[in-house]
Amino acid sequence: MLYRELVRVYEALESTTSRLEMTEILANFFKEADCSSLRKIIYLTQGQLYPDFYPQKLGIADKLLLRAISFTSGVKEQIIQDLLVKEGDPGNVAQKIFQEKKQTTLFSTPLTLERVYDNLRRIAEAEGSGSQDLKIKMLADILHDASPIESKYIARIVTGKMRLGVADMTVLDALAQAFVGKDERDVIERAFNITSDLGLVGEILCSEGVEALRKIRVSVGNPIRAMLAERLSSPEEILEKMGGRCAFEYKYDGVRIQAHIDSQKKIKLFSRRLEDITDQFPDVVSALREAFVSKDVIIEGECVPVDINTGEMLPFQEVSHRRGRKYDLSVAIEDYPVRTFLFDCLYLDGVDLTESPFLERRKALEKCIRPSEDVRLSEIRILDRVEDVERFFEEALKDGCEGLMAKSIGEDSIYRAGARGFLWIKYKKEYRSEMSDTVDLVVVGAFAGRGRRKGVYGALLMATYNDKEDSFETVCKLGSGFDDATLAALPSMLEPYKLQRMHPKVRSKLEADYWFEPALVMEVLGSEITLSPTHTCSYSLIKKDAGLAIRFPRFTGRFRSDKDPREATTSIELVEMYKRQLKKIEE
Repeated sequence: MLYRELVRVYEALESTTSRLEMTEILANFFKEADCSSLRKIIYLTQGQLYPDFYPQKLGIADKLLLRAISFTSGVKEQIIQDLLVKEGDPGNVAQKIFQEKKQTTLFSTPLTLERVYDNLRRIAEAEGSGSQDLKIKMLADILHDASPIESKYIARIVTGKMRLGVADMTVLDALAQAFVGKDERDVIERAFNITSDLGLVGEILCSEGVEALRKIRVSVGNPIRAMLAERLSSPEEILEKMGGRCAFEYKYDGVRIQAHIDSQKKIKLFSRRLEDITDQFPDVVSALREAFVSKDVIIEGECVPVDINTGEMLPFQEVSHRRGRKYDLSVAIEDYPVRTFLFDCLYLDGVDLTESPFLERRKALEKCIRPSEDVRLSEIRILDRVEDVERFFEEALKDGCEGLMAKSIGEDSIYRAGARGFLWIKYKKEYRSEMSDTVDLVVVGAFAGRGRRKGVYGALLMATYNDKEDSFETVCKLGSGFDDATLAALPSMLEPYKLQRMHPKVRSKLEADYWFEPALVMEVLGSEITLSPTHTCSYSLIKKDAGLAIRFPRFTGRFRSDKDPREATTSIELVEMYKRQLKKIEE
C-alpha cells in the first residue's frame, strides 16, 4: 500500500470538524484497506506506532526534525527554525520546505506504508550512543522520497502533533460502520476496553470477524481501561440510587494503578491513562511481589503517599513529585514513600472477573493477597443507613482520605471497563456545599497577560468534556490561584500543544489569543455555577441560547497529570451539579 493513499485520508479528515464525516471517511477507507495493514493505519492515524501502554514513544524534539529536514533539503537550519516560529506547525514547515526542493520528483521512490512505518519504528526504538544520528538517518531516508504533502504528516507524526481530531470513539464508530454495523458496536468497544489496543481490535475484526472479537478475554500484560465513577452529594442520594444498600470504600488521594502479575512474578504497573509506570515505583513492585500468593492476577489499587515519621496519609501532590523522575529515584523513594491500597481484582489464575459482581471480585482480591505494611486492602463496609455512611465518611476524612466511593453490590455490578456510570459513585468532602466541588477542566485556549502578567498568560480558557459529542465545551476563564512560578511555567508546559487555530473538537464562542490541543487537565474550584450566553458547556440544555459557566474559578494548584482530557469533568456532570445547587437554594 502506498503511503500517499493514507495521506489523502488525512487531508480529508483535516478538512472537516464533523465527527460523522470523519467516521464516514475512515469507514470507507477501512473497507478498502488490506487487513494486514489496518493495525498500522489505525496507529498512525492517531499519531502512534503502538498502543498507549507500550513504552516506546515516537515524539522527537522539533530540533531533531529540523536537522533532518535541513540534511535532506539542503536548507539551512536557521531558515527552517525561523519558519517554524512563524508557522507553529512542524508539518506545514516540512511541506513548505520540500515544495521548494526542485529535484524531489527526479530521484525519489514512491513511499509505501510499510517503509514509513518501519523507519518510524526504528526511530522510536533507537537508544543509547549514536541514536540521534540513526534517528536523523531514518527520518531523512523517508523525507527524501516523500512528496511535500507526505512530508507534512511524517513531520507531524514524529513530533507527536498529528492533530486530526480523531479520537478512540471515532475509530470504533468507523470500524463498526465498515465491517458490522451499529448493532455490534458494543462488541467492538468491549474488545477495546479490555485490550486497550485499537489496532489489534481493528485487525481481528477485519480478518476474522466480530465473532472473534467476542472471544477476546482479559490477559495479563494488556492493561484494561479504567472504570470511572459518577458523583453525588449526599448519602441519601447515593443509597436511593443504589437500591438502599451498597459497599462504601475509602476514596484514597493517590495515584491509581493497575498491576499485572504473571506466574513468574513479573510485574507491570499501569496508570489510569495506560502509561507503563513500573520503573517509577520499584518499591511498589517489590512490595506486591512479596504480598501476592496467586499465579496470574490483574488488580487495581491506589498508591498513597505517607508521612515517613507518623505513617499518616498525605495529599496526592506528594507522590506526584516522583512521577517522571529518571534520576535519584532511590532518593525520591525515601523522600516520598507510598503505601498501596488494593480495591479490585479483574483477573485471577485464568479467570476473567470483569463480568463478575463486585463482591465476587472483592473475595478474589482477599484470596490472592497476603496483606503487609506496604500493601493493604482498602477499608470497606456494606451499609444501608445514612447515619452509618456519615460516620464512615468522617472516619475516612480523619484518616486522610478524600471521602468515600460507593459501589453497587447487585448482580449487575460488573467492572465496566472504560465507562462511567452509577455502579460507582464518588462522595467527596467538597460535594457537601454549593460550588465547593472541585472539577477537573481541560485547557483549550489562553489570553495574553496584561499589566503584571505581561509576557505570560493572563488567563486560561477552560472546558468540560462532552462525552456524547466527543467535544470540549468552554466553561470559564481561569486567572486566579496561580503563584508566580506556575504562571512562568505555563507557557512552556502548553507549548507542545499550541495550535494556529481552535482545535476541531473545541466548541467556543470566545476568541482566545492562543489555542491549544485539549491535553492539560487542571483541578479548579469555583463559587457557583451560573447560566452564561458566552460559554458552550451544555449549551441550550438548561436554557435556550445559554450554557453553563463557573463563577470566580480558582486553580487549586493540582495538575491532573493522571487524567486523560477525556476523563475530565463532563458537561452532564456540571448540569447535575447545577441542578443540585438550585435544589439547595430552594430549600
